[in-house]
Amino acid sequence: MPRFLLTIALLLIAPLAGGAPPEFVAVEPTVYRDAWYARQQSPGRDVRPRGIAKNEKFELEIDLKATFENPFDPEQVDLWAEFTAPSGRVWKIWGFYNPSDWDSEWMVRFTPTESGNWSYVVKVRDREGTAETDAAEFRVEPSRRRGFVRIAENRRYLQYADGSSFYGVGLWYNDDYHRRGHGQITETALDELRTLGVNFICFYPTPLETHGSGVGRYDQDRAGRLDEIFAMCEARDIHIAWNLVFHSYISEAMWGGGNDRFRSNPARNVVEAKDWFASDASWKQQQNLYRYIIARWGYSPSLYMWFVVDEINGTEGFQADEAAALAWCRKINDYFHANDPYGRATTGTQSGHVVHFWKEGYEIFDIAAREIYEAQEFPMPAGGKPDLVNDHPLRASYRNYAEQTAKLWSEFRKPAIIGECGFDHTYYEPGMPGYLATYHNALWSALANGSCATPFWWNHSPYLNDGVVTGQIRSFARFVQEINFAGSEWEPASVTASSGDAWAMRSSKLIYGWFANPKNGVAKETFTIAGVEPGEYEVRLYRTWRGFFMDPVTVAAVDGKLTVTVPELVHENGRAQHMGDDVAFKIKRADGQ
Repeated sequence: MPRFLLTIALLLIAPLAGGAPPEFVAVEPTVYRDAWYARQQSPGRDVRPRGIAKNEKFELEIDLKATFENPFDPEQVDLWAEFTAPSGRVWKIWGFYNPSDWDSEWMVRFTPTESGNWSYVVKVRDREGTAETDAAEFRVEPSRRRGFVRIAENRRYLQYADGSSFYGVGLWYNDDYHRRGHGQITETALDELRTLGVNFICFYPTPLETHGSGVGRYDQDRAGRLDEIFAMCEARDIHIAWNLVFHSYISEAMWGGGNDRFRSNPARNVVEAKDWFASDASWKQQQNLYRYIIARWGYSPSLYMWFVVDEINGTEGFQADEAAALAWCRKINDYFHANDPYGRATTGTQSGHVVHFWKEGYEIFDIAAREIYEAQEFPMPAGGKPDLVNDHPLRASYRNYAEQTAKLWSEFRKPAIIGECGFDHTYYEPGMPGYLATYHNALWSALANGSCATPFWWNHSPYLNDGVVTGQIRSFARFVQEINFAGSEWEPASVTASSGDAWAMRSSKLIYGWFANPKNGVAKETFTIAGVEPGEYEVRLYRTWRGFFMDPVTVAAVDGKLTVTVPELVHENGRAQHMGDDVAFKIKRADGQ
C-alpha cells in the first residue's frame, strides 16, 4: 500500500481571544489500490491503477492541536475537508476522531467519483478559533469500479453509478461483536457466500455507545471492528445494508427473549424508552452519532442502503406515541438525504405480522420493506397437519411473498424488498427439505413480482446454514446476473397456469418469471402469458434447483397469448431427471426485436 507524507503549511484564521487557536501539524494521504477487484477483471495480471483510482478510498490521517473535552462532539471540535472535483463540484466531507495512531488521531475518508485532477483543503474549528491547510492536489485515474448503488431511473430496481444493474442477492449476517477480531462475520464465510453469488449482507451493529463510553462517545474497539467488516466486504465486492436502529436496543420490556436491551444503552440516562423518538435531547445525541457513522463509513461504495430502523413497532416509543415515531422517521430520512454525500437509499420496517402493513412508513422511506414471518398470523395448516392437495404450506408461503411484494410496488411505486423473513417462524424446521423449499420459493416468488433484492433471510448462522447457504442461492444468482433490471421499464405480466401459480415481469425486450406447483409438480403443465405481440419467441426454461437453462425452444404467440408447456424429464443414462415443483423462465422475441 503506497503512502506519502505531505506536511501542510498552516493558514491560521483570526483566533478568538483567551486561548490558542487550532493547528494542523501534518496531513498524510493514503492511497488504497484494489488488487482483488483487478484480479477478477484480469486474473493472473497486476492491473492496479497508478495513483488514486475512481470509486476507491482516499484517506487523510491528520495530526492536529485543538481545544476540546469530547472529540466526538462537533460543537467542541469540528473537522472537515472540502474536495473540489474536476467538474467544479465541491464535496464537504466530515472528519472523525480515530485514535488508532497516537501520532494521527483524526481522519477524513473520501471516495472520488470523477477521474481527473482534484484538490482539497482541510479545515477545523474549535472553541478558540479556526484553521485550514493550504490546498493540496491529487489525480484520480479511471477504474473499473461501478460506483455507488442508487435507485434506478425506473424507480423499481437499483443500479450502480455507471448505470449497470445491481440486483441484491444476500441475507442478514449479524456480527454480534464486542471488540476487534471477535465477531461472527469471518473472511472464510464471506468467501463462501461470494462463491455462491451473494453480493450483500445486512447487519445491525453492536451499539457504539456503551455505559463505559457514555452518551456521545463511541467505543473505539467496536468502531474498529466495523472497520474490519467493511474492509473484508470491500475486498470481496460484497455490499452492506446497515441497520442503524435495531429495535431491541431502544426497547425496555417489549416482546422479551433478548428484545429488551435498552438497559445496555447509555441513552437511558438521557431519556426513557417510551420517549426515545419524541425527545429533543435524544435526537441531538442521535444526530452526532449518525454524523460520525457517515464520516467514518459513508465513504464506502460497499455500503448500499441505510436500513434506518428494524421492527419499529417492537419499541415502547412507537407504542406510546406512534405520531412521534413517524415524525422521527421523517427526520432521520431527511437527515441522511441531506448529509450522506453519496445519496444512498433509506428503508425501515415494522415486524412481520400480517396486520403490520406499515403504509405510513413505506411512504416515508425510499425503499418499501415488508417483513414476513409466516407463522405469525399468515396462513398455516389448520391443526398443524397440512393438506398437501388443497392447503399446501409451501403454496401459502410463496403466495405471501408474491402478493406482499407486488402490493408494495402497486401502492407506493418505489423499490420493494422483503426486509426480514425466515428464521424458525415457518411451518418447516430448519434442515428439513420443506424448509429448504420455503427459502427457495421465497427467492423466486419475490423476484417474479418485482422485488429489487432477495428476501433478507434471518440470519446466517450454523443453525440455519443448511437452509440458506446452499447451492440454490448460486442458482438464483446465475439467473439474475444477465437481466438488465435498471435499463428498462418493467411491469407485471399477465400469467395464468393450468395448475399452481405463475408470475412474471416484462419489459420491451424480455419477460422473466416463475411457475410453481407444489401439489404435483410442473411437468406437463402449461403457463400462458397474455398481451404479447404476434410472432415467434425464444423460451428458455431454467431448472432452479439444478441451476441451469434447458435448451431454448421457439413458441409462437397466437391471439395475443403465448402458451408454454413444461416438459416431463425422463430417467437418462442412469441419472435422475426430474422437473420438480417449479421452473423459472426467460422469454424474448426470436427475431431479436
